[in-house]
Amino acid sequence: MTSATPPASSQRSSGASSAEQPWPVRTVSAKVAGWIDRLGSIWVEGQITQINARPGTRTAFLVLRDPSADMSLSITCSPQLLHNSPVPLTEGSRVVMFGKLSFYTGRGTVSLRVTEIRAVGIGELLARIERLRALLAAEGLFDPRLKRPLPFLPGTIGLITGRASAAEKDVVSVAHRRWPAVAIAVRNTAVQGPTAVPQIIEALKELDANPVVDVIILARGGGSVEDLLPFSDEALCRAIVACTTPIVSAIGHEPDSPLSDHVADLRAATPTDAAKRVVPDAVAEAALVADLRDRSAAALRSWVKRESHLIEQLRTRPVMASPLLAVDRRAEEVERLQAAGRRDVTRLIDSESRTIEHLRARLTTLGPAATLARGYAVVQRVVADGDPEVLRSVEDAPPGTQIRVRLADGAVRAAVMGREK
Repeated sequence: MTSATPPASSQRSSGASSAEQPWPVRTVSAKVAGWIDRLGSIWVEGQITQINARPGTRTAFLVLRDPSADMSLSITCSPQLLHNSPVPLTEGSRVVMFGKLSFYTGRGTVSLRVTEIRAVGIGELLARIERLRALLAAEGLFDPRLKRPLPFLPGTIGLITGRASAAEKDVVSVAHRRWPAVAIAVRNTAVQGPTAVPQIIEALKELDANPVVDVIILARGGGSVEDLLPFSDEALCRAIVACTTPIVSAIGHEPDSPLSDHVADLRAATPTDAAKRVVPDAVAEAALVADLRDRSAAALRSWVKRESHLIEQLRTRPVMASPLLAVDRRAEEVERLQAAGRRDVTRLIDSESRTIEHLRARLTTLGPAATLARGYAVVQRVVADGDPEVLRSVEDAPPGTQIRVRLADGAVRAAVMGREK
């Protein structure tokens, strides 16, 4: 009796793969199918971009795209599910689907087999926009302090709009009419549908990175709520906030108010209004310059006239008409004051001279010269290498001491011969 040996494929699938024991395609496909099958049923939201439901077939094929990213998912369902929908499903419809992911091992593809499709109505879309509006407002993205000022005269304007659209023609024609030298960098993108948001975000990044672009206009004509949905997308709103270049949102008409209007630096009612707000009118600016020139010239003339009148008034005053008259009137007073000053100075000098004479006489009387003149003498001891010292005691002049005797008319030198007490 022989034992049963498991097949080689079972052995390889039970362990890890390696270069020596690789897994065959069927094993990999089976494992992927098993993993995907464990996900179970899910709800998915997106926008239908393609519907392929041929008559007589048992399966309809759809493509469901994420409106905020360049991602899509293949969908399969029964054609009756499309026909029995209470709301007609067309390309561009926003839907919510319920189904289960399946991996087709024969083709190696993944698709979602749906059993229920619900169209997202206008009310639900508006409710979602309001919820997103509240979220962005709570984050402070609508704060006016975040708004960047527009340049007075942009050198280059970035324009994101639909190809050959009326919005593009309006912006370009109005901008060139108001300021012919302005340059416009146009980026044509989808402005509705599932591909609009990724294309607009890519164009925003490109223009924002261009250093010559001073301002970006996001323009689109009017449309239904569904047509304007891309401009209320969260990813687009955050991309607008992240730009460093000022953004002008000109979406739809005056009543339309997508979320891009609130996060942009400036909201324009229409594309034409956006061009008028971004580009100054050359004719109006020239008229303003001429008016300012005239007003400044008039102000200067008025100032010169006023100052000339003031100078004339000053010149007619007596002090300016006859400047020496005041001097002549004060000449007598000056001469009188000069005489009084001379008298006072002379009187002071005489008084001080008399005082000096009295002091001189007293000093002469009390001085040593007067004493010497009366017969007295001053005896001084001669000190070598020094000044003579006055003798005050016989003890200071031993015999042989050189002395100097000062008299009224001179001095004599002598030597001490002896001492007497």
